[in-house]
Amino acid sequence: MNLKKVERVYSNYASVYDRIFGRVFHEGRESAVRNLEVKPGERVLEVGVGTGLSLPLYPSHCSVTGIDLSDGMLDKARERTAVQGLLHVELHQMDAGNMKFTDDSFDTVVAAYVVTAVPDYRSVVAEMIRVCRAGGRIILLNHFSNGNKLIAAVEKAISPLCKHIGFRTDLALHHVLEGTSLQVARKDMVNPLRFWHLVECINQKNGANHAPNNGSRPHSH
Repeated sequence: MNLKKVERVYSNYASVYDRIFGRVFHEGRESAVRNLEVKPGERVLEVGVGTGLSLPLYPSHCSVTGIDLSDGMLDKARERTAVQGLLHVELHQMDAGNMKFTDDSFDTVVAAYVVTAVPDYRSVVAEMIRVCRAGGRIILLNHFSNGNKLIAAVEKAISPLCKHIGFRTDLALHHVLEGTSLQVARKDMVNPLRFWHLVECINQKNGANHAPNNGSRPHSH
């Protein structure tokens, strides 16, 4: 996949995404946001915000920035934020692998159903680490291949087909995390059939564990 194809695929999905995928994936989104326990003034980035289904779930005492490559999906998200009066949310069209935010702009970065839907997941993960402060949290909600050889064989076999509709099935969590500063703090299985992983990581870049939240807004340039 390349960026133009990904943008085209998801823009084509925009008008039907909520009806087709919304219910299937929504339990995972709810679990991800509910378990964040977002603090007042916390700066949250949602990567691949799509049509903004998760945006109403965030408390109004934090600031939420959503980015997506697809302007078609963002149109739906903009409409949702306007209708529901989500004044603490701002939206930008942006490539997750080349974000226009300064380093350490966010306390928490959430990526739901993203890393297996991008052409280069390593650049996306590297950018999430860069824009997340040291000691901050990076939340990955995704299907990751597991150690079951039979399931792994099926996942690998159908992966080329899945790529045509915008995601891959054969990516393992350890491949996503290897060589990064991310340390897994919690991992749960969510959604129907417990097929998706909800993984909370601590961003330990520069040897950090936890750092205080300064409550400032992110900067783009």
